[in-house]
Order: sequence, then C-alpha cells, then structure tokens
Amino acid sequence: MKKLLREILRATKDENFMHIIENIEVLVSKVLSIFMVIVILVAITDLGIFIFKELFTIPYGKFNTTLYKVFGLFLNILIALEILENITAYLRRHVFQVELVIVTSLIAVARKIIILDLEKIGGLDIIGLGVAILSLSISYLIIRSSNSKDAS
Repeated sequence: MKKLLREILRATKDENFMHIIENIEVLVSKVLSIFMVIVILVAITDLGIFIFKELFTIPYGKFNTTLYKVFGLFLNILIALEILENITAYLRRHVFQVELVIVTSLIAVARKIIILDLEKIGGLDIIGLGVAILSLSISYLIIRSSNSKDAS
C-alpha cells in the first residue's frame, strides 16, 4: 500500500500525471464527438419526419406558418455541426479555437432571432439580442484580424 501511495505521489510530481490528464481529455473529447454525431443524426431524422408530416398533412398555403420552425430545426443541426467541429478541432490540435466558438455563438443567436415571436417577446429582450450580436461580431472581427496578422 505504501509503495502504491509513493508511486501515485511520484506520478503527480512528474510528466506521467500530465500524460494521464491529456489521455483523459482526449478520451472525453472522443466520447463527446460520438454523442454529438448521434445527436446530429437524431436531429436530421426529426427534421425529415417534421417536414414530411408538414408537407402532407397541412392544407395548401399553410406551410408558411411552420416555415420558421423548419428554419429553427435546420439551424439546430448547423449549431450541432459547429460544436462537433469545435470538438474535432480540439482533438486535432489540443487547443480550443476561439474563432469557431464565436461563430457557433453567432449562429445560435441568429437562430434565436429567426424563430423569434415578436408578439411574445419584449423590447428589452430584443435589445439584449442586438447587444449579443454586436459583441460577438466585434469579438469575431478582433479574433479574425489577430489570426490574419499571425498568419502573415
């Protein structure tokens, strides 16, 4: 028991501990990417079923009322794809790419605006979404210009 404890203490003091942590990070990232692929496949199936039902059960001319819901479902899938891209980028480089995170956030806010029901939302909420878009856009421009300067 003492030998095991000494070995554990030694592992925490050297590179072995960091190697173990890195392996755990990679394993978690791989599991997350598998789960995200499952989520994307389920979302695509859900979208297909929804579109099929809407096309064949709604009277002619009423499809426009559900069009925003279809757009929302499409954007959900795009957001999931961006999250998967974030995970795979981390697996490739072991670094989080801030630009991808900001783009994912912009898509999420754009989705919220597209499916927004103006009758149920207040002015303060709309201002908040506008501020979020402005902040994310400025952040994206800063990161993008910083990355282009680093590349040159």
